[in-house]
Amino acid sequence: MNPTNRTVVVTGIGATTPLGGDSASTWEAMLAGRSGVRQLDGERFADLPVRIAARAAVDPEDVLPRPLTRKTDRSAQFALIAAREAWADAGFTAKAGEDPAVAPERLGTVIASGIGGVTTLLDQYDVLKEKGVRRVSPHTVPMLMPNGPSANVGLEVNAQAGVHTPVSACASGAEAIGYAVEMIRTGRADVVVAGGTEAAIHPLPIVAFANMMAMSKNNDEPTKASRPYDKGRDGFVLGEGAGVVILESAEHAAKRGARVYCEVLGQGLSADSHHIAQPEPTGRGIAAALQNLLDSSDLKPSEVVHLNAHATSTPQGDAAEIKALRKVLGDDLDHVAVSATKSMTGHLLGGAGGIETVATVLALHHRTAPPTINVDDLDDDIDADIVRDEPRALPEGPIAAINNSFGFGGHNVVLAFRSV
Repeated sequence: MNPTNRTVVVTGIGATTPLGGDSASTWEAMLAGRSGVRQLDGERFADLPVRIAARAAVDPEDVLPRPLTRKTDRSAQFALIAAREAWADAGFTAKAGEDPAVAPERLGTVIASGIGGVTTLLDQYDVLKEKGVRRVSPHTVPMLMPNGPSANVGLEVNAQAGVHTPVSACASGAEAIGYAVEMIRTGRADVVVAGGTEAAIHPLPIVAFANMMAMSKNNDEPTKASRPYDKGRDGFVLGEGAGVVILESAEHAAKRGARVYCEVLGQGLSADSHHIAQPEPTGRGIAAALQNLLDSSDLKPSEVVHLNAHATSTPQGDAAEIKALRKVLGDDLDHVAVSATKSMTGHLLGGAGGIETVATVLALHHRTAPPTINVDDLDDDIDADIVRDEPRALPEGPIAAINNSFGFGGHNVVLAFRSV
């Protein structure tokens, strides 16, 4: 067997999001066009300029045992919940080694977070100031490490081929999945648990984003605040949760008789080299990432019928993404059904690429593009076919879909998938 350039497929999915505690309930809510954005309750949020966010529909403390939640950050808890669902969905019944279908040394994890255990860091600092040295948790360092979610998932499944955490702000989850694809293609692993997670709904990150003028301040209408492509969009809404996929070499999946959702065609990468936080307005870097994907795979623009856009609901970012798509795809963009699911989930930062990959995989599997909500007055600069308010059927036959993720620092990641 040639260990390089192996075909990679998706055999399992898992999620916990503002729309549902698993992938099925999340998908159902997406198709129904439900928003997960709510008012933030509690005194700590009362005086903030932004008092809305998309909290997880199911709190991890209601799912995981108390001893585990005491020694893991919320971001790791979300990752564990999503990974457990994906692992079972792929047909594995125990950790690697105990389940003979996968060997530990052939299993990896790549779970990313854009911010890591920020709530642990901030909360434990408050404990230090208010209660003293002896009350600080001895688990603080493992909890706040950005690689904590991936490490915990790796321990859960007994992954020994490598446990990794790429950090590229809001592109982190997508970059994790791309890295996992390369682990399989180069022969380092047969199976990889990959995705993204985030849990940063805390006053400090909210105020910091708000002072950057990056977040919507539509506190009076939470469910309408995230409005990609609308003329009245004024910034993103912070979300939390995780999305995880099980990636596997096609040969390994076939050998164990696994159900396959779709094929992963590859990734395209680039950097804007423009500004630490502002998007490059012409979409130059995004276009380069998309072109890199086309050049490094057998994907043809005519195959692409669906796109899960990054589309955070910022005035500059949404327009730049569409300009880039038009530049590279040309007239082929006209037959691409564009969905912006952040209109419902909010922006999960480093978790966005994970949950939006899950949504893209399900869109191909069910041949249905989820809607974009809150587009009441489409921006004149949005030259694309936006799926609005209602889901849309995708064509029969071989089709492909793209998932875009971009991050502060100018990181651009484009993932592509094909139906099977």
